[in-house]
Amino acid sequence: MFKKFFNALILLPLALLMIAIAVANRHIVRLVLDPLSPEAPLLALEAPFFVYLFAAMLIGILLGGIGMWFGQRKWRRAAQLRSREAHEWRREAERLGKEATSRTGITANQPDALPSP
Repeated sequence: MFKKFFNALILLPLALLMIAIAVANRHIVRLVLDPLSPEAPLLALEAPFFVYLFAAMLIGILLGGIGMWFGQRKWRRAAQLRSREAHEWRREAERLGKEATSRTGITANQPDALPSP
């Protein structure tokens, strides 16, 4: 419940801000990608200015996410190693439990059953 309220508290003003930016910057802007001849470029894009702003934000978010992914690589690797170790220890415990059961004849389901003296 609190998480939904917090998301609405953050995302609603952010959405309103983005809508306001889009409305205020809807004029057409020419993006020239040819530095040698800006008057007659080989590659140019024309779009509303807010498209460039949102594209820049999206690229920044993607690059930040990729940077975080690579930055957390050592933690993911450590978690994977610990998971493998836990599986190995679990298999070892199961093997030893079966071995102990076969030696004594007592199963794990019979904790009250003790061998006779």
